[in-house]
Amino acid sequence: MAARVDRPRDQPHVAVVTIDRPAKANALDPPTLRELAAAWRTLAADDAVRCVVLTGAGNRAFCGGMDMATTIPLSQRLARGERLADDDFAALRDAGTAMLIDFDLGKPIVCAVNGHAHAVGFDLMLATDVRYAVPHATFALEEVARGLYPTGHATVLLPRQIAWVHAQDLLLTARTIDATRAAEIGLVNAVVEPGDLMPAALEAAGRIAANAPLAVRATRTGVRELLGRPLADAYRRQEEIGRPLRRTEDAREAQRAFVEKRPPVWTGR
Repeated sequence: MAARVDRPRDQPHVAVVTIDRPAKANALDPPTLRELAAAWRTLAADDAVRCVVLTGAGNRAFCGGMDMATTIPLSQRLARGERLADDDFAALRDAGTAMLIDFDLGKPIVCAVNGHAHAVGFDLMLATDVRYAVPHATFALEEVARGLYPTGHATVLLPRQIAWVHAQDLLLTARTIDATRAAEIGLVNAVVEPGDLMPAALEAAGRIAANAPLAVRATRTGVRELLGRPLADAYRRQEEIGRPLRRTEDAREAQRAFVEKRPPVWTGR
């Protein structure tokens, strides 16, 4: 499969999604788009999964973007109003879900950037919550150099995630930056050696998954939802999101576990 889902044996609440086309820089061709979209839908519906790790196969690329030999020509044909084969049309229809543009997983994603993250690969990374990268990873948004508008996450999320000047520099120059620079501007959490990449990502995912699942999901939702609101409205909405959690069984379990000096056992209720 071009988009593979694995479940680590020692982490029952974590899933690993791997874009598996290393010979093609893990570029997203039509089958990969369909499989990636299907993976997100399956994981969103699986209550046992509390956190997901996203990575690419191999050691060269995380994701090089849309496949220039297949996906890009199909999207151009569709834009011209030409008829596509059913499978190809389904793949393009699934692109928004695959890229997490019109689909919210509802769960945190830790990104293990194992190599180059360019164009749509950069976009897909922007949809994640915590990020680690290897030293040889590079990052680029190349759309303006190709006469295109970056219609993924870049113009929406990037200026909300890093400083305006750095976001505009990446968007308008189409320059490539290395992993050290990505960490300096806050695009990734840390740069780690290749052998430490998945352990670091899985450790972070495990820490997230060990917390109360309802609280994690609500906190992730709150951060995303409140970012663009005026302060007074944000504080009001924050209370609306947080109030129901104080009545949950998990909140009571946390109190009991603290008193009894033991780890809490979450039920998600």
